[in-house]
Amino acid sequence: MTSEKTTKKYTKKKYNDLGLGVKETSGVYRTLNKDGTFNVRKTNVPFLERINFFHSLVSMPWPRFLGLILVGYFIINTLFASIYMLIGVEHLTGMKKVDAPMEQFMEAFFFSAQTITTLGYGRVAPVGLMANIIAATESMLGLLTFALATGMLYGRFSKPKATVKYSEHGVIAPYRDINGFMFRVVNVKENQLLEVEVKVSLSLRRESSDLRDFFSLDLERSKVVFLPSVWTVVHPISTKSPLYNLTPEDLEDKDAEFIVTLKAFDESFSQTVYSRTSYKPAEIKWGQKFVYLVTFENDKIAIDVERLDETYDIALNE
Repeated sequence: MTSEKTTKKYTKKKYNDLGLGVKETSGVYRTLNKDGTFNVRKTNVPFLERINFFHSLVSMPWPRFLGLILVGYFIINTLFASIYMLIGVEHLTGMKKVDAPMEQFMEAFFFSAQTITTLGYGRVAPVGLMANIIAATESMLGLLTFALATGMLYGRFSKPKATVKYSEHGVIAPYRDINGFMFRVVNVKENQLLEVEVKVSLSLRRESSDLRDFFSLDLERSKVVFLPSVWTVVHPISTKSPLYNLTPEDLEDKDAEFIVTLKAFDESFSQTVYSRTSYKPAEIKWGQKFVYLVTFENDKIAIDVERLDETYDIALNE
């Protein structure tokens, strides 16, 4: 049973500066996805105002980005090859003497590929004013397009990103003389993160209401200077905690969500990077504790990242 006295005492510290709002529609929902993206969809926004090419190109997955570049390259060459076919292949000198339209199109396509890359092997060349205007236009388009693609590649490579990995589950287990909510985080890359700071917020739905309360959870340690190893972030569930006396069923009924934000200084980029994730009640293991990951091999500290989420059963303190 939840302690009403404790809840009232703690609600004085609640806050709502996450920009997530306090009112929900209905039912169970998730504000922040596991990968750190917000589970928010905006409607009735004009198409032109929604367009953000730079953000889309630098944030989409690499396979999709490379696929988009290849598809765009193919479409542009197909378009100009069709234009050369339309004005007549006789305006392209040096082409093979072929009568099949498909073979003529392929010759025009590869001439277009040479023109747009400003490569030009010299065998095929435009003849006449119209063909030269089209070739010059395509050459200029190629310079601009490849400059843009190069800029996007640089932007993707130079974009700072916190490549930390969180445990898939959080746990509520004994901590000192009480219990604690815990999760783990590790930096999987070789770059060094400095001044790493973590904040954990708890979102709870109010009793018989569509409104939500947000609580800033006190942590055993909210900041570390370095993160070369694994860090177990702990929120002690004391009498001052909004989790005090709550059961798994209470968290489900209140549609709880633990929102985690991490900030660090990346030594490689010399910039501050951010990372986010969240935990829902179904992702909280009660009465389990994380296994110890740190071992020593050849005078070095070894961490088995694959076991980051591994736990073992224990009896919770009453």
